[in-house]
Amino acid sequence: MTQASDNPLLGTYNTPFETPPFNLIQTGHYEPAFEEGIRELEQDIEKITGNPEAPTFENTIVALERAGKTLTKVSSAFFNVLHAEADDEMMEISQRVSPRLSEANNNIYLNETLFNRVKAVYDQREKLHLSTEEGRLLEDTYEAFKVRGADLSPEDKEKYRKLSTELSTLTLTFDQNALKDKNRFELHITDETNLEGIPDTHIEAAAMTAKEKGKEGWIFTLSAPSYIPFMRYADNRDLREKMYREYMSVGNKGDEFDNQEIIRKIVNIRLEIARLMGYNTYAEYGLKHTMAKKPEHVYKLLNELLEAYKPVALNEYSEVQGFALGLENRNITVMPWDWSYYSEKLKDLRFDVNDEMTRPYFELENVKKGVFGLATQLYGITFKPNKEIPVYHPEVEAYEVYDADGRFVSILYTDFHPREGKQSGAWMNSVKSQYRDENGDDSRSQVIIVMNFTRPTETKPSLLSFDEVNTFLHEFGHALHGMLAEGHYASLSGTSVYRDFVELPSQLMENWLTEKEFLDQIAVHYETGEKIPEELVQKLVNAANFNTGYLCCRQLSFGMLDMAWHTLSTPFEGKVMDFEKEAWAPTIILPEVEGTLMSSSFSHIFAGGYAAGYYGYKWAEVLDADAFAAFKEAGIFNQEVARSFRENILSKGGTEDPDVLYKKFRGKEPSIDALLIRNGIKK
Repeated sequence: MTQASDNPLLGTYNTPFETPPFNLIQTGHYEPAFEEGIRELEQDIEKITGNPEAPTFENTIVALERAGKTLTKVSSAFFNVLHAEADDEMMEISQRVSPRLSEANNNIYLNETLFNRVKAVYDQREKLHLSTEEGRLLEDTYEAFKVRGADLSPEDKEKYRKLSTELSTLTLTFDQNALKDKNRFELHITDETNLEGIPDTHIEAAAMTAKEKGKEGWIFTLSAPSYIPFMRYADNRDLREKMYREYMSVGNKGDEFDNQEIIRKIVNIRLEIARLMGYNTYAEYGLKHTMAKKPEHVYKLLNELLEAYKPVALNEYSEVQGFALGLENRNITVMPWDWSYYSEKLKDLRFDVNDEMTRPYFELENVKKGVFGLATQLYGITFKPNKEIPVYHPEVEAYEVYDADGRFVSILYTDFHPREGKQSGAWMNSVKSQYRDENGDDSRSQVIIVMNFTRPTETKPSLLSFDEVNTFLHEFGHALHGMLAEGHYASLSGTSVYRDFVELPSQLMENWLTEKEFLDQIAVHYETGEKIPEELVQKLVNAANFNTGYLCCRQLSFGMLDMAWHTLSTPFEGKVMDFEKEAWAPTIILPEVEGTLMSSSFSHIFAGGYAAGYYGYKWAEVLDADAFAAFKEAGIFNQEVARSFRENILSKGGTEDPDVLYKKFRGKEPSIDALLIRNGIKK
């Protein structure tokens, strides 16, 4: 057996605030630590099931909530590093431990004795006089057993066990295939004429990438800080097409990283699991514990938004098409690889504003101060860097977070730039969720936000695009949800809420970016120190709704595709490409390109937690527009509104029904009107 003294992952962390000792953890420490964590979890479960006393809320529900502390710690450290700093060895370990974790999970939820104890407590819930939070924990615990097959026959339990274990391996493989396929592509340019149109900042970054790879010239990749500006600015249309086709064929090349057969297996296993549980589709099964509740409610929202936004999107496409014809003075059809290029030129012409004009005002360090400062203005919290806290990569920074009264709130880690072993996109994770321990002491959260922002170059600091600043605010909103949690139980703390509610705090934060008062604070020229000119701020505000119809339809296309995959009622045996094309056809604005595929790299739904849940971004957007209207009415820095949002939303986590929490904050039901007004669709 591995002793705690031999493995830094085991035992109490001897670090500031008991943060993970990333500086001491070696890759070889993980598997023994996982095995020890699973062993301890099994012991904890045996104590609960072997307890001769009658089942109570404390000796069964709370005891189960607190079981497996070591495994929670080990899993948190491992998966945070895996997503942000993966190598082949870490990926291989993940393939080995994933089935073990699935098995350990099944051993809990398919344990008949344990379920009987949980059910005994649940059946007497009306007599227990539980608090709202305790009642929520009891209900969630009981439902967790139900949705994982606790009521199934012995034969079906064994079937579920096999299916769920296979599913966990498939989703992991899907994600790693997409990452490996994306990372192996590079557009290597040696002819300088192929760089025409691309701003110097991005050319310099591409030169650095080439230099790091020991090559001459310039290298562009499929990572967002490289791909997006290339598609937006590169004059060479053939190379834009090449980049687009590569981006839209990740996981779809018929080789060892191809994900199409994995997609078939994933959706069919999910359907089989749903049927085992008595549902017709996986969406019915997956939506039970959401605000939407049913597939028809999801489709109602998606179709309402599509009806409102598609005419706008089609008009936007016509405008960009007409602009391109006039600019090129020849017959041209705007294709997907042209959209960003001509849209950016039209936006520049119409509003006289583009990323390269604003980028010098969004230097990363200053943006960080501004975002932290917004949290101080709204919620009174402050951030203190601590270089003694171990991190998993030299670029990661750690901060102590304190409340207005000096009370310690949380640890925040930030990880801003792309690396080869890092997943694309941006995300927030809890390194440790907030909870109260057996003595009632408040164990505060540890939160990480991870991005893939434009790197500094040899001559410039990291200068962010407007979209990157928006992403920062989004992930920081998730971080606030985790940091400001004030619950008793980790499983209900912070972002542990319904999937279609979790994006409210993150998307709410994005609203400040088009507010002049906030931009005045955050945007300072990195060389001169001058504030962003008032006329440039106004241009940003004016341009906020540029192509809003297209952007909405794009999000709706992902939501429709997700729902199509998860409302299948018979096993899928067809062609992935044909299915995708039909699924999102109502939302498509740009001409479709043969041979391209989104599903094969759609990790949100095939590897993340958004299966039958991608609609949640739009669901939460309705909420965030409605919520920000409260700030607009009272003042965007109004501390009373912020206090109400903190008390009723951010601090509560999943301790109450989100419909109840939202109405406590807003005083009314949300509607789509605020979103339509914000986007200029409705007056």
